[in-house]
Amino acid sequence: MDRVQQMLKRVQQIELKTRRLLTDAMSGAYHSVFKGQGMDFEEVREYAPGDDVRAIDWNVSAKMDKPYLKTFREERELTLMLVVDLSASGDFGSVEESKRDRMAELASLLAFSATKNHDKVGLLLFTDHVEHVLLPQKGRQHILRVIRDILFFKPKGLRTDLPLALEHLHRVLKRKAIVFVLSDFIQNGQTGPLDKKDPLIRSLGLIRRKHDLTCFHVYDVRETVLPDMGVVCLEDAETGAIHTIDTSPKSTQERYTQQAYTRHETLAQALRSQGIDHLSFNTHTPYMPMIRSFFQTRHKRR
Repeated sequence: MDRVQQMLKRVQQIELKTRRLLTDAMSGAYHSVFKGQGMDFEEVREYAPGDDVRAIDWNVSAKMDKPYLKTFREERELTLMLVVDLSASGDFGSVEESKRDRMAELASLLAFSATKNHDKVGLLLFTDHVEHVLLPQKGRQHILRVIRDILFFKPKGLRTDLPLALEHLHRVLKRKAIVFVLSDFIQNGQTGPLDKKDPLIRSLGLIRRKHDLTCFHVYDVRETVLPDMGVVCLEDAETGAIHTIDTSPKSTQERYTQQAYTRHETLAQALRSQGIDHLSFNTHTPYMPMIRSFFQTRHKRR
C-alpha cells in the first residue's frame, strides 16, 4: 500500500469512528452550547394561544384587527477554528495512538459537529511558527482535508510557540469565533509549573476576551508515570537535549509523577483564572464521556 492510500485509509478510519460517536444528541448538544450571534426577522403570523405576548407586533395587529406576532430565526452561521499543535513532542505515543492521533480524532469530532450544524470550520497548525492555515469553509470534503492535514502535514519546526500562533489568530479572526486549542502545552521542553502570569496563559486570555475559547490538553500516560526500566537515555523531541536517568528508585518515579501532576494542576488553575474552559485527555482512555460532560456543563451555564 503506497503512502497516499495509507493516508486515505487513516483519514477514513477517523471519519468513520467520529461519525459513529457523533449521535444526534451530541450534535444537538453542540448546537445548544454554541449559539448564533443574534436573531434575524423571519415573518409575521397570527397569534396562537401559548405564544409569547412580548413578540406581538402591535402595528400589524391594529391593521388586521387581530393579534399578530413577529417570528425570528437564529442567525446560526458560526466559525469553528481549530488550533492544533504539531511540535515534535506530539508524535510521542506509548500506546497505539500518538498525541497527534488523539488530537486529530478530537478535532474531527468537533469539526463534524460544526458542519452538521452548518457552521464553517478553519484550521491553524503551529510549531514554533505558524505552519499552515486553512480558511473556514463548510462541507464534508473540507473536514476530510482538515483531518488529513492534522495527521500528515510535515511541519518545518520542532518546538512550540503557542503565543505566536495565537497572535496570528487574533489578527486574522475579525468576528467572534469558537476556538479550540489542542496541544500538550509543553513549551520547548519546559515541564515545570505554570501560573497566570506566564506569556502562554496571558496570550490565551487575550483570545478568550474576544472569542469562545476552550483548551484541550492531550498527554500520554508515560508522561505521568515512569516505569522501572533501569538506566535509560531520554531525548527531548523538541530541543534534542539528552538526559540520562536511573528509573529504578521509587523516589525518582514518585518525583516524576508529582512533577507531571503539578504541571497539569497549575495549567488548569491558570486557565480557570482567565475564565477558559479546559479538558485533559490522555491517549489510552476513551474521550467521549468527557466530551459529553463538557457539553452538559456548558449547556447548564447558559
